[in-house]
Amino acid sequence: MLQAAKFCREYKIPYLGLCLGMQIMVIEFSKNVLGLSDANSTEFDIETSNPVIDIIESQKGLQETGGTMRLGGYRCDLQENSLAREIYKKETIVERHRHRYEFNDYYKEILNSKGFITSGVCPDNNLVEISELSDHPFMIGSQFHPEFASRLDKPHPLFDYFMKASLNQKKIGAQFRL
Repeated sequence: MLQAAKFCREYKIPYLGLCLGMQIMVIEFSKNVLGLSDANSTEFDIETSNPVIDIIESQKGLQETGGTMRLGGYRCDLQENSLAREIYKKETIVERHRHRYEFNDYYKEILNSKGFITSGVCPDNNLVEISELSDHPFMIGSQFHPEFASRLDKPHPLFDYFMKASLNQKKIGAQFRL
C-alpha cells in the first residue's frame, strides 16, 4: 500500500485514499518526504517513535470496543483555496465516519510545511478529515467514508472528481508504460 501511494505521489497519478487510504498517504509522505523512516500508525506498530496516525484519544484504554468507534456524521470545515473546497463547492460539509485511528495532530505543522495540506478539519474536535498534496493534480485522502453517500445516479463529489482527474490523466498521455 505504501509503495502504491508513493508511486501515485511521485508520478502524479490520481489517488483517492479513503480512511486507511488517507492514513497510508500520511505514513508514506512522512517516511519519504519528511524522512521519518519509522513513521507509522500505532495500529500497525505500537512502538513507533513517529506515530503519524494514532488511536483516537477517547478510544485509548478501552477493553470492549464493540460500538465505541467514531461513528456517524461529523462536520468538516474546508480550507479556502483547497482542492477539497473546489470539489465540494462548500465551506462546511458533513460526512460519515467509522474508525478508531486518526491523523496525529502533533505532525500537522511539519507536514503542512512540506506541501501536505490538511484541507478539512472537524471544528468540534480539530481532527483532520481531508488531506491533499499541493503539487499534485489529485492526491486526496479522507478520514470519512464517502461511499456511504454515493449512489449510482449521484456519485459522491470525491468519486466524481477522482474519475474526471483519472480521465484527464489518460487524455494528456501516460507518463509511463506498465
